[in-house]
Amino acid sequence: MNQTVLTPAILLAAVLCPSVAYAEADKDVTVTPYADIRYRLELVDQDGLPEDATASTLRVKAGVKLGEWNGFSALVEGEAIARVGPRDYNDTVNGRTAYPVVADPSDVLLNQAYLQYRPIEEIAVKAGRQVVNLDNQRWIGSVGWRQNDQTLDAARLTVKPGKAISADYTYAWRVNRIFGPDSPNGIWHDTNIHALHVSANPGKIGTLTGYAYWLDIPAAPAANTKTFGLRFAGNQPLGGKAKLLYAAEYARQSDHAANPADFTLDYMLVEPGISASGFTIKAGFERLEGNGTSALQTPLATLHAFNGWSDKFLNTPANGLRDLYADASYKFGQDSGVKGLTLRAVYHDFNSTRGGLNYGSEWDALIAYPLTKKITVLAKFASYNAKDFATDTKKAWFQVQAKF
Repeated sequence: MNQTVLTPAILLAAVLCPSVAYAEADKDVTVTPYADIRYRLELVDQDGLPEDATASTLRVKAGVKLGEWNGFSALVEGEAIARVGPRDYNDTVNGRTAYPVVADPSDVLLNQAYLQYRPIEEIAVKAGRQVVNLDNQRWIGSVGWRQNDQTLDAARLTVKPGKAISADYTYAWRVNRIFGPDSPNGIWHDTNIHALHVSANPGKIGTLTGYAYWLDIPAAPAANTKTFGLRFAGNQPLGGKAKLLYAAEYARQSDHAANPADFTLDYMLVEPGISASGFTIKAGFERLEGNGTSALQTPLATLHAFNGWSDKFLNTPANGLRDLYADASYKFGQDSGVKGLTLRAVYHDFNSTRGGLNYGSEWDALIAYPLTKKITVLAKFASYNAKDFATDTKKAWFQVQAKF
């Protein structure tokens, strides 16, 4: 049988020609290169700091996927983040603390590199550096909004005995955070993280998920927790193209391993909504309990997606957080001259779960448009009005992203 050798020249050609998929001489194996290029301008005006931030950054992510051969497949992906313009922001490692933080430091790194083995259709084992996104990424996610992904060095087992049920177990010994390896907080070494995740889809009413997460992170003892929870999410047709949307979640978190604190705290989410004719409207109540000393935390989450885009609540305050929000969006359909254009607005009202504190409120807005199937432009804005927590902050983003 003829064999094709993957020389460095072939790999380089794969990265430089991301739109081409190369078939191997053995037709069971394919080599598929890809690229994701994203330019972003981020502006931040934050009270309490003498300077405003202007961050102009370019992220290039490129990789190669190896298709299955005798059950084995693989992926290798590199990532480069470069500053394009002045250094007028605090990227967390450049020491420019007079400016607000924009956590996109320049770097070149190995983003993903894993081997997967699937002996039968229902079982897959993946080991190496990888992106892990569970459910809505409230507890574990890749933080895809930032220029550098959060990845785990981990082994992951997925079992799908039927269409209605799946189970996932992940063990992670290292967390590669968005701040990059040059930051003292950029890598969490020698972690002992276990994540068990089981989902069932009983009929057409929605998906019920049970999860258990044990985090033992020597570099961040306050993040050492064990969390057990249930989530239910789904939708139901209301007639025509309208749908009723719903999500509910409850979890209980307590201290674990070498955490110096002693606590047991609750998490709660209720999110009803409706979608019809391109409109989606949701109302939400999210509660992360605090006892005045400790609060429920989600250190591995895609945090930017929750509690406002101004990122004021990446760490839950000691008195807890109650987020009451409304989220409305509209996506133009097939018959529109601007097919795919998305408009979105979100309002948050933030309070504590203890002590009756009114933290403040926030307005967020977004407009996104696919210029082509591969190129998308986006503008985004966040305005946080502080009362009993943090300071007034305004952020704006302008972004162009191309995927090949």
